[in-house]
Amino acid sequence: MSDEPEARILLVEDEVALADGVVRGLTAEGFAVEVAHDGLAGLEKARDESIDAIVLDIMLPGMNGYRICRALREEGVGTPILMLTAKQGEYDEAEALDTGADDFLSKPFSYVVLVARLRALLRRSADGRAQPIVIGDLSLDPLARTCRRGATDISLTTREYELLEALMRKPGQVVGKQDLLEKVWGDDFEGDPNVVEVYIGYLRRKIDRPFGRNDIETVRGVGYRIRAGDDD
Repeated sequence: MSDEPEARILLVEDEVALADGVVRGLTAEGFAVEVAHDGLAGLEKARDESIDAIVLDIMLPGMNGYRICRALREEGVGTPILMLTAKQGEYDEAEALDTGADDFLSKPFSYVVLVARLRALLRRSADGRAQPIVIGDLSLDPLARTCRRGATDISLTTREYELLEALMRKPGQVVGKQDLLEKVWGDDFEGDPNVVEVYIGYLRRKIDRPFGRNDIETVRGVGYRIRAGDDD
């Protein structure tokens, strides 16, 4: 088995004994697992972009799983969610899916099935992230790592590409400067944080100005956003 974890999983479960068992089982399968024992803590952890999938109980103190799932989807968080419930019945399953869950599993469950469901969700998620990202006439190909504005190819450095991808995956949403710094330059970056502004300038000179556009916007004191394709 590789020393690198297969994926980072967030488990939101208030039953401590069950949570401990799931952590042991998933860790043995090569996953890295984080745990939250209440709904509010789970919602906060689920916003972390480094989380690859979420195993979410429905009955939680503070905030139930349905509300967490709905809140994440409304915020644009697309992390795959596998919802756990002690309940049985088609109405509970339907509500789980209607609030944005990708799959569900009733307690008690088999660890073999849990692992299989998670791996299936991760495969589908990886396939989705490999699809081209298109905003108006601007497009990125994550597999080829290429950029185009209409029919024009745009040459980007690795940092420029990663910065643009981080913005394009959240069209119309403000992405914080610190979030961009961590995502593109890494958590351990110790250089000048103004490097983000410098590279935003590089991107504007490549994807905006030559085409008479101003799609990358600065939100002062907060961060940056790329305008959604249907903006005027």
